[in-house]
Amino acid sequence: MEHATTVGAVDVHYDDQGGARAALVVCRKLTYSAVESEHVASIAQVEPYEPGALFKRELPCIRAVLALGPRLELLVIDGYATLDPHGRPGLGAHAAEALGIPVIGVAKTPFRTATHAAEVIRGIATRPLYVTAAGLDVAEAVRIVRAMTGPNRIPDALARADRLARGRAQPSIVRGAV
Repeated sequence: MEHATTVGAVDVHYDDQGGARAALVVCRKLTYSAVESEHVASIAQVEPYEPGALFKRELPCIRAVLALGPRLELLVIDGYATLDPHGRPGLGAHAAEALGIPVIGVAKTPFRTATHAAEVIRGIATRPLYVTAAGLDVAEAVRIVRAMTGPNRIPDALARADRLARGRAQPSIVRGAV
């Protein structure tokens, strides 16, 4: 993964009308230090939430926004890649399989069965992030999350994707798909 050159961070926010906004921040380094482009997709209608099957709702939204950007070599999501020590697939594992690229899951809250998630403390934070991975070793995923740009608990690229998905910011760098 050391040579990955096109990486992305994605987030999805749902509205009260049954739709969603998905946001993608694309960078050219594993540190996510220089933003190459930002993309937002509006999805008019999404699947209803189904406990234990978030991927059914979120994966189509992620696909929609990824279609607007370049082909990625690595994706970081807000959530879990795997849901338990036995590798039960979460959103990240479903995305990795569907997209054919490694996915790092970065969750802000613990999930009761995700006892295998690596706890990562960033910056001056006192609360950990919970890191899981699909398609790459979790130790490598931890190294990448620790090195991601930003002084705060949440890496800058994920925080930016969150703001874009919530409509609290507009894409500042938009380029066509490569």
